[in-house]
Amino acid sequence: MNRPFLLLSTRPEDEAAAEELASFTAGMQLDDGAIEQRRVESAPLGEVDLDSYSGVLLGGSPFNNSDAVKSQNQLRVEREIGTLVREIIDRDYPLMGACYGIGTVGTLIGATLGDEYAEEAGLITVTVTPEGASDPLLDGLAESFHTLVGHKEAVSSVPASATVLVSGEACPIQMFRVKSNVYATQFHPELTAPALEARLRLYAHLGYVRADVMESNIAEAYTGDFTWNNQILANFAERYGR
Repeated sequence: MNRPFLLLSTRPEDEAAAEELASFTAGMQLDDGAIEQRRVESAPLGEVDLDSYSGVLLGGSPFNNSDAVKSQNQLRVEREIGTLVREIIDRDYPLMGACYGIGTVGTLIGATLGDEYAEEAGLITVTVTPEGASDPLLDGLAESFHTLVGHKEAVSSVPASATVLVSGEACPIQMFRVKSNVYATQFHPELTAPALEARLRLYAHLGYVRADVMESNIAEAYTGDFTWNNQILANFAERYGR
């Protein structure tokens, strides 16, 4: 592979940003250096020549697209990332947007976002839809698999331009595709239990999980099998790496 993937990160903590890069690299089964990370929360995104990359990854964020009050920095981040993702959708360019990414893509295609289907951080089981079973990124996956979530907003409905690929019990829309190459997940396909624990301990003060259940949720995460969850990213890398 000669062209790297581009990871857009918006986590202000150095430790969290480094962990996110490491998790995507491991999940995609790539060598170190195969993903270029730009931390958009700390500096302007700048010019992005999509033809120089194999695809774009958009990770999670302390920001929510539906926040009632937004800082000037959050507004800048949304504007810059939104402009690029709109170009990506127009071109049907490879994108994997996780958690914050599903809100970004959803906003641009006219999906409905809100807190109705928020999920506390932890382990869940999701199910591949009939449409998902025929999608190349989900090829060979089990019908149901473990994954990890933690979000204060979620997509509650999508327009006809989006195809729902994975569903969940507490949050019905867990993954969708726009056109042929633009993907978004509510869950975190890059995570494993140790990575979730690191994030929860770092973000304990932000309310992604109640203090009285944090330790039990972390323990439960270690009972999960994330083989199929991570395989989605490996399939993305294999399909689009060039």
